[in-house]
Amino acid sequence: MRIEVPYGKDDLITVEVDDGRVAGLVSPNDVPIGDEAEILHQAMAAPLGAPPFREFVRGGGEVLFVVNDATRPTPTARVLDTIAADLEGVPVRFIVATGIHRAPTEDEYRQIFGDHYDTYRDRIHAHDARRDEMVYLGTSKNGTEMEVNRIGAEAERIVLIGSVEPHYFAGYTGGRKSFLPGIASYKTIEQNHKLALSSAAKALALEGNPVHEDMIDALTSVKMEVFSIQTVLDKHHRIYAATAGHIHESFHAAIDKANEVFAAKIPRREAVVVSVVKYPQDIDLYQAQKGIDNGKLALAEGGVLILVAKCRTGIGEESFADLLASASSPQDALDRIAQRYVVGYHKAAKMAEIGLWAETWGVTDLPPDRLESMFIRPFTSLQEALDTALHAQGPDARVLFLTDGGMTVPLVA
Repeated sequence: MRIEVPYGKDDLITVEVDDGRVAGLVSPNDVPIGDEAEILHQAMAAPLGAPPFREFVRGGGEVLFVVNDATRPTPTARVLDTIAADLEGVPVRFIVATGIHRAPTEDEYRQIFGDHYDTYRDRIHAHDARRDEMVYLGTSKNGTEMEVNRIGAEAERIVLIGSVEPHYFAGYTGGRKSFLPGIASYKTIEQNHKLALSSAAKALALEGNPVHEDMIDALTSVKMEVFSIQTVLDKHHRIYAATAGHIHESFHAAIDKANEVFAAKIPRREAVVVSVVKYPQDIDLYQAQKGIDNGKLALAEGGVLILVAKCRTGIGEESFADLLASASSPQDALDRIAQRYVVGYHKAAKMAEIGLWAETWGVTDLPPDRLESMFIRPFTSLQEALDTALHAQGPDARVLFLTDGGMTVPLVA
């Protein structure tokens, strides 16, 4: 069997595997797609717990849009296409909710805003969690001090444009994440993300998830008027569903639709799993790690997880990589994290945990010695990695391909 998987924005990798050793190719589920513009129009014409969008944005004063950065496939430009007429004559500005990510490049701004970038480029600010001026709003029950960018804190009206899909420790992206971590301070993000070390912080989980619950509690301090536009995309990044209105109501209304797309049932765990992280989530290892965390849900104990991700711009947030590189073993890394936490260590912890019961291999553009320092065995060829893994796991071993491992959450039926 010849199997093609994506690598980077435009390339494909082809491998050959005996038919009997392929357990399956798993991706987000196929769902029917209607008129995408009409889906957006209907959501904003009948919002949940909020006035219609046109009435909201024309209620007086400047409107601040909070939009995702280039690490997510959120269709910001298509949403702006749909609401362009409603914004005529309305003073607007934008803040890119980077969290602790770097600011977008020129190409990435165009990826986010499309043709609207030329119109709004002088009114766009990329949030900088370390350097921008922050405003303290309050403290959550868990002790997270809610500090947000002054631009957001002083806005009269805020419109969030997000997308809802599974997230490996927050349960789901979207909604509340536009504020935390989106435009929050480094200290606030660090305090919240430390909760990701809990085993209850996982994909598809909200109730009892300490990260999500802390975000919700921290957002009680946000008093400005907010209108939220949330999309659910299919595996081809087409708009499957949209919700709008109150930040929490619109978020929860999108979850069932997100599960229909991204939760994929499998009959059993397999000895070898190839988890492919597609563009744009393959931007760096920090983002591509989601493919490891999703892939582990399909992996048998003692098995091999092969991450395929270009990691176009390198490692990303360096702290997690440095922590792993300083440790002598995955357990040593976990012990160090238990003693001291900084932002990014939750990522290192999730990767180290897998190292206690399975192996992680990688096909990336990263330097081999850098991968090895993080307990990832490097390969320059997916075919070589696959052949080696199947041979090591024995003649009865099979391989499961997650062809969109950054977004697909496999569930054993």
